[in-house]
Amino acid sequence: MNHAAERIAALRTQMKERNISMYIVPTSDYHASEYVGEYFKARKYITGFTGSAGTAVITEKEACLWTDGRYFIQAEKQLEGSGIMLQRMGEENVPKIEEYIKENLPPKGCIGFDGRVISAKTGEKYKAIAEEKEGTVYVTEDLVDSIWKERPKMSNEPFFILEEKYSGQSTAEKLAKIRMKMEEEKADWHILSSLYDIAWILNVRGGDIAYVPVVLSYLAIGRDSCIWFVQEEVISMEQRMYLNENHISTKPYDEFYEFVQTIDANDTILMDKSGLNYRVVSSLAEGIKIVDKPNPSEWMKAVKNATEVENTIKAHIKDGVAVTKFMYWLKTNIGKKEITEISASDYLEERRKEQEHFLDLSFDTISAYDANAAMMHYSATEESNAALKPEGFLLVDSGGHYLEGTTDITRTFALGTLTEEMKTHFTAVCRGNLNLAAAKFLYGCRGENLDILARGPLWDLGIDYKCGTGHGVGHILNVHEGPNAFRFKITDDNKPGGILEEGMITTDEPGVYIEGAYGIRIENELVCRKAEKNDSGQFMCFETITYAPIDLDAIVPEQMSEKERKLLNNYHKMVYETLSPYMTEEENIWLKEYTRAV
Repeated sequence: MNHAAERIAALRTQMKERNISMYIVPTSDYHASEYVGEYFKARKYITGFTGSAGTAVITEKEACLWTDGRYFIQAEKQLEGSGIMLQRMGEENVPKIEEYIKENLPPKGCIGFDGRVISAKTGEKYKAIAEEKEGTVYVTEDLVDSIWKERPKMSNEPFFILEEKYSGQSTAEKLAKIRMKMEEEKADWHILSSLYDIAWILNVRGGDIAYVPVVLSYLAIGRDSCIWFVQEEVISMEQRMYLNENHISTKPYDEFYEFVQTIDANDTILMDKSGLNYRVVSSLAEGIKIVDKPNPSEWMKAVKNATEVENTIKAHIKDGVAVTKFMYWLKTNIGKKEITEISASDYLEERRKEQEHFLDLSFDTISAYDANAAMMHYSATEESNAALKPEGFLLVDSGGHYLEGTTDITRTFALGTLTEEMKTHFTAVCRGNLNLAAAKFLYGCRGENLDILARGPLWDLGIDYKCGTGHGVGHILNVHEGPNAFRFKITDDNKPGGILEEGMITTDEPGVYIEGAYGIRIENELVCRKAEKNDSGQFMCFETITYAPIDLDAIVPEQMSEKERKLLNNYHKMVYETLSPYMTEEENIWLKEYTRAV
């Protein structure tokens, strides 16, 4: 029997003992994090699907997994033989999770889930579905834990304080700004569990999630108090002094649930119910007034201050040096020595480690050759590790955390012979990338308004990609940050991305993914800037802050307009001028050729 099938059978036994009709296992920790530590990978354990996004729903007779377009190909392969049905989110005739639950929950049935890993907003929807059928919810137990005998321990890594020369703003200033927002909402408390927001507010960075430098914790900000619920044994004497100076007291991580029960029933709490978990919110005293709005820090951290922008550009120059040295090595050694997806990824990581103030990768590098690159979030394993040949494409999506900032870059490299179709697709992706980066727009535009600029050249060819065009990037935090994004679709899961503000940093990454054949993606980061202001209003524009060649071996200049060729040439001129001081003489001769005007 397949491992997943065995585990689902064991879970059903636990469900039966508790009269649970269906059990929901999302991809989440207690903090609604996008990526989670090993302890929290319950959905991966129960289904065998390793992607970063997905929800499993297990009934007495069926098991289903919902995931998005980035993972359709990967999920199909990994679920084979498990008996789990893949539900392709956003596709025709595929029910939403809530619709499926409503349809399949029997009268007086019970919906089970661990109340700590489902948001309050979602949990309330599930409870309402159960009540409609005169049923109940069971939320006080993690059923997967009862069958996961070799579950890893919860992470408990040390953290460090991010100095103001890197953050650009003190914790005292950040708390003061948040308290101003609380005052506007007449809130006595602001409680939050978002690890990214907590790390940003407190100017701390940790290591409790791979590639995401955060600290497992909760935060309660009062009018004149601030309590950090954290695994206290990781706090050093120096860090304790820092916290005391900022009037931040600490309590054990697990005591947060007891604390929220002590908040006075007459108080008002500012919180984001789509981020705080169901157990937290359902523990509050009856009658408490809740102001359900995004955490004020979500917008504050999305709009980078001048220090953060300046430092992030420094990080991108270092990262560009690493990626360009990798490209030189790849181009000059392909066909001469054995290179695989993993050895290529390792070589790139070594070039990053050479850079000053390098902290870690910002996510697990995607190094995908030929058909593997059609899986948007492919991860090479010892079994799948393809040997590179002097033909086709290698797609490498990677990034790093430096003390100065976080990077995310994708380049697709021509390793040798390409078909005309491959070149046409690559050129269209390049055109889309350049056109979006060159956008000039009136203040008030959102990413939804501009997405067509990137997709246009591909839509002209009758093709599209099943994901957004770009996302915000955290400052030494999570590489995917909201609310800014480029995408044309607005759904329940993808709400409007917010007005593009000066200082926001967003990726620009159109692509082509041909199942069974190849994948192409070109990704740069853009910082939003103010352009001129006149009678028409305040105009905005972007500055590209990613520095690495776009592979001219795959470009068909004749398929580009004169304006697009000029944009590419100007970009490559900037890349050469920025990176050449850091390259060897031999590398610069090569770089001059790969940044030539077309």
